[in-house]
Amino acid sequence: MKKIYVGNLSFGASEESVRALFEAYGTVDRVNIVTDRDTGQARGFGFVEMANAVEADRAIAALNGTDLDGRTLSVNEARPKADRSSSGGRSGFGRKRW
Repeated sequence: MKKIYVGNLSFGASEESVRALFEAYGTVDRVNIVTDRDTGQARGFGFVEMANAVEADRAIAALNGTDLDGRTLSVNEARPKADRSSSGGRSGFGRKRW
């Protein structure tokens, strides 16, 4: 399983249009367009999961820099999500340090 980051999506892009774009290169298991949790509006990026790593690499190479809905896509392998549990947000915010 390979997770692919897709950036610079138009705010009107649908999961179906992104799936159709990637299915030209292989089987797509899942498409997730990230939305704002308060407004529900798309945030301009998403993720595609493909089971076959060779197909995923081919899709990344072919689609990075291509146009979808008038926007140039940024397509690359997704990085693991950063662990935020230890910092607790803005540690030290508002405190004076002497």
